[in-house]
Amino acid sequence: MAAMKFYMTPGSCSTGIHIILEELEEIFEAYIVNLPAGDHFKPDYVAINPKSTIPALVRGDGSVLTEVPAIAYWLARSRPRAKLWPEDVEAETRALETMCYVVTTVHGQGFARVFATKSFSGMGADPEKIERLGKDIVAQGFGILNTMLEGRDYVADRFSVADAILFYVEFWADKTNLPVPPNIAAHYRRMLARPTVQRVLREEGYNLATLAADERFKAPAG
Repeated sequence: MAAMKFYMTPGSCSTGIHIILEELEEIFEAYIVNLPAGDHFKPDYVAINPKSTIPALVRGDGSVLTEVPAIAYWLARSRPRAKLWPEDVEAETRALETMCYVVTTVHGQGFARVFATKSFSGMGADPEKIERLGKDIVAQGFGILNTMLEGRDYVADRFSVADAILFYVEFWADKTNLPVPPNIAAHYRRMLARPTVQRVLREEGYNLATLAADERFKAPAG
């Protein structure tokens, strides 16, 4: 069976899937989709993913998976020996709940307004208000996720694909100087300490020394 093909954009939501692929020690071919250049609308990519979104994963049999939670779920469930998906119903439900909330709300409603303000500014809406609303949605989302992480190192108690998905919005908060509550900051530091996460970030062109480098991410004294 052919190696999988992974269509990604460095520093985007695809970073979460990239981490999972590396955690699984998968052999795959990576293809960069340049979003600012409009690569996702070019015929060659649309033929692979008519949604014109990233990431896309072409499996060994040639079939294509899209949508971050679906790709993460399939990778974890199809490789059970790696134990990247929770085993009991409650934990796996929470993992799925977290991934969906990160992707659809924190990313899709919050960060989307911060990064792509113009796409929300039809009908004469004020861009500053749109961006402010996006930041408010992100802050509320992190507050909810912060409560969920209370007393836990990881989303489902031990590392799972849900943590890689949560990581990419924590990474965005770091890069955009948005505030993060303490449990989110601790989870982000924990993720940055993982060798696989460090390797992925280097491969995607990031300087690890610049990440979690300010007061927002410092561990509490004592």
